[in-house]
Amino acid sequence: MIAFSDPTLVMSVVRVIGSGTITFIVAFLLTPAITKMLYIYKFGKNIRSSGNTPYYSALHAKKEGTPVGGGIIIWGAVFILAILFWILKELFPNDFFLSLNFLTRPQTLLPLGALVASALVGLVDDYLNVKGLGPNGGGLRMKHRIWLYTGVAAFGAWWFYTKLEWSLIHVPGIGDFEIGWWYIPLFMLVIVSTAFSVNEADGLDGLAGGILLFTFGAYTAISFAMGRLELAMFCAAIAGGILAFLWFNVYPARFFMGDTGAMSLGTTLGVIAMLTNSALVLPIIAFPLVAESVSVIIQVLSKKIRGKKVFLSAPLHHHFEALGWPETKVTMRFWIISAVSASIGLVFGLLGMGT
Repeated sequence: MIAFSDPTLVMSVVRVIGSGTITFIVAFLLTPAITKMLYIYKFGKNIRSSGNTPYYSALHAKKEGTPVGGGIIIWGAVFILAILFWILKELFPNDFFLSLNFLTRPQTLLPLGALVASALVGLVDDYLNVKGLGPNGGGLRMKHRIWLYTGVAAFGAWWFYTKLEWSLIHVPGIGDFEIGWWYIPLFMLVIVSTAFSVNEADGLDGLAGGILLFTFGAYTAISFAMGRLELAMFCAAIAGGILAFLWFNVYPARFFMGDTGAMSLGTTLGVIAMLTNSALVLPIIAFPLVAESVSVIIQVLSKKIRGKKVFLSAPLHHHFEALGWPETKVTMRFWIISAVSASIGLVFGLLGMGT
């Protein structure tokens, strides 16, 4: 780990903050062109009226036509800079370009691959959705999406277990435990559940982006404390991209994140949690995401078993909207909860740091 007396500490901090700052600037500058492209190609959101979701349809009818796919800004900026800085480092191996590079095989190749691969799958789903294509005229069915992201998670699990030979799970404050092949299903569960939890939270202007900003901020600190500097730079870069996205996504949103952003960032978040051996603190750090998913599960089970709803609308943020809370109030209160839960999770994540 990096000790506070280490003479390279200041430069390490500068590299992490610089990574986030540069990504913010690049993403911010890319936004006008990407927004124009989304409008030109009529990448607008469809709000389908449904008797099953009366509150949602009524409250969000005004958002019809707002472009989806804005998540391209986040992962696109991170991917461009990762490749650019790696190329510059290879062509000009001096201290400056070496300090900018955060793409390394041990730390960031896998999460970057997961980010881009899941983003492309999400982009296809967004396209099918806005064009009214797919089995139900609204993109891929849930079961198809689950299979696709389970495939991505399975590859990651295989890589970690066979190539990296990881089979330990860290319990904060207690220690590491060998779980053998159970690591594979655990890995897949973390990746898939995190991806779909972020997707559930992408329902209000700025909501998912704000939650993810605090979450990736926490994992920047955890990665840095573990001495995984390039991974910390990668997390900071994602946070910087999210911050630029939020500038345009806060109410009233100029565009929405879409599956290309939500699913890719959720998948990557899960991979980072496994890379830092902090999967057990992820539910604390990202508590609002857990609450969103649990509310959907409760709602579905209640309707099937009892024939009644528990919430006026699910996920949870729509329930508060249906109660009469303004959209901005719901978003800001979720942000506050996210800031608190990320801070608490960070404390637990730093306890008896795992391998």
